[in-house]
Amino acid sequence: QVQVVESGGGLVQAGGSLRLSCVASGSIFSFNTMGWYRQAPGKQRELVATTTSGGTTNYADSVKGRFNVSRDNAKNTVFLQMNSLKPEDTAVYYCAAFQPLGGRWFWGQGTQVTVSS
Repeated sequence: QVQVVESGGGLVQAGGSLRLSCVASGSIFSFNTMGWYRQAPGKQRELVATTTSGGTTNYADSVKGRFNVSRDNAKNTVFLQMNSLKPEDTAVYYCAAFQPLGGRWFWGQGTQVTVSS
């Protein structure tokens, strides 16, 4: 059974940094795309950043230049380095992993990131 587990959320002041980590486990098959989405109160879940096993990345315009997504393919682990955080970055951040076999996304439970002004 596939499990996706995030860690690293917390409370930080505006301008600060946080690093999120996520591990996908429980499958002998690889995950093509891994990445991060977020959902703020009263808003829809939105893309933050993703990366493929080949290293292709995709970022939301709102985080370009501030966030960096990276991964360790051998460990099915993805990271999100968040710098210059803003109060509007406050949200629950979800890790997601896509497995081509079956064409399914697997989601973590989410980790809270709160940026105070």
